[in-house]
Amino acid sequence: MSIVLANPAEMMARGAPRVIHTEDELEAYTDALFQLTALENPTPSEDEAIELLTLLIERYEREHYPIPEAEPVSILRYLIQKQNLTQRDLVPEFGSESAVSMFMTEARPITLEQIRRLSARFNLPADIFMPKKKPAARAAVARAARR
Repeated sequence: MSIVLANPAEMMARGAPRVIHTEDELEAYTDALFQLTALENPTPSEDEAIELLTLLIERYEREHYPIPEAEPVSILRYLIQKQNLTQRDLVPEFGSESAVSMFMTEARPITLEQIRRLSARFNLPADIFMPKKKPAARAAVARAARR
């Protein structure tokens, strides 16, 4: 399929989707996307509109509502609190109480196997439990914890 955009400004003047700049536009585009995704058998044009609206909404949200990256320890503390768990409850994922404790105090980095087990237990993507700090920063934290 070949499409020539002879006059994109004219297309936009007629109501073609455009970059979202306001919360009102975000709400309108989100409502339109919801209606399109509720269709049982969208046409190819509707599928294209779904993709375009999704891209525009994601762009706006990424710029206006960034999600800060959190370290695995912070995420795990949050999960423990929200699910009324104790560190002892995580022994199956870490192998021992001391391993849980050492990870929670950042004295020992998390292993790939522990990441896999935590991902399975909490039904979350594994990359959530991947360390975000640079290795040198992790080493400094570990050295400080040993003092």
